[in-house]
Amino acid sequence: MTFNIFRLLSIIEGLSLLFLLFVAMPAKYQFNITGIVPIAGITHGCLWLAYVVLSLVVSHQQKWSVGFWVATLGASVIPFACFILERKLKPMTSLGNT
Repeated sequence: MTFNIFRLLSIIEGLSLLFLLFVAMPAKYQFNITGIVPIAGITHGCLWLAYVVLSLVVSHQQKWSVGFWVATLGASVIPFACFILERKLKPMTSLGNT
């Protein structure tokens, strides 16, 4: 169950990063709409902290290598990497490693 929650959180956190980078930041710097960035930034920050904590829990449950866990953390800060990570995690679900 924790594994599936982590998979969902990974996608939501990745989408919040994309929203921050490609909607909120351009709105602020191109169109001088400043109210979006604080909300998007705080939301993304909270989701990212939850992602880091849950990644630690899941990495211990799933017995991931340190390298895979570091790659998982990297996926949280690289735009669109959450979708690549999801492709790596999905087969683990089908194997019953939830």
